[in-house]
Amino acid sequence: MAATDESVTGFKSSLLCWNSLIICSSKIKKTMARLLSSMMLKGIAVSRSSRTVCGSVYHNGMRYSTTVPSDPDTHEDFRPTNKLESSPLSLKDVVEQDVKENPVMIYMKGVPEFPQCGFSSLAIRVLKQYNVPLSARNILENPELKSAVKSFSNWPTFPQIFIKGEFIGGSDIILNMHQTGELKEKVKDIAANQEKSE
Repeated sequence: MAATDESVTGFKSSLLCWNSLIICSSKIKKTMARLLSSMMLKGIAVSRSSRTVCGSVYHNGMRYSTTVPSDPDTHEDFRPTNKLESSPLSLKDVVEQDVKENPVMIYMKGVPEFPQCGFSSLAIRVLKQYNVPLSARNILENPELKSAVKSFSNWPTFPQIFIKGEFIGGSDIILNMHQTGELKEKVKDIAANQEKSE
C-alpha cells in the first residue's frame, strides 16, 4: 500500500510540475510575442536586404561595422577576422578616419538596428528622422576601440556622435538639438546630398 501511496504522490508531483511548466511556457510565449510586437512597432524588425561589403554591413543606406564570433569547429583559414585587429592603422587612426570619412558617425552600444542601451537607441531614433547616411561602430565588440574613442573625444560616455567631423556629444545633446531645430540645420546639407544620390 505504501508503494501505491508513493506512486500517487509522485504522479501528483509530476502532474503539478507539468502544469507549472505548461503555464510558464505559455507566459514565456506571451511575453516573447509582446516583446516582438513592441520591437516591430518601434521599427526594429529584421530585414533580409543587408549586404556585406569589405567587412562593413550596409542596410537601407546605413553602414555599420560588426564582427562574427569565431567558431572553434571552423578551420583557421575560414574563420572571420577582426578587421580592426588586422588593420595596419592604430585604433586612434581608425577613429580619426571614421570621423573624417563619414558625415554622421556614431560610436554606440550595439548596432543601429539593435541598440544595446536606451541612450544609443534614442540617438539612433533621433538621427533617423533626418534621412542622413549613418555610419556606426559597436564599442561593445572591442574594449580597446571604446578607450580610443573616449581618448579621441575626451568624453567618457556613449553613444558618441560626430557630424561633419565635429564631436557633438551623446543622446541628450542630440535630442536637445533636435528639439530646438539646431540639428536640422546641422545636417540639412548632408540630407540634401543623400536625396540627390538616391
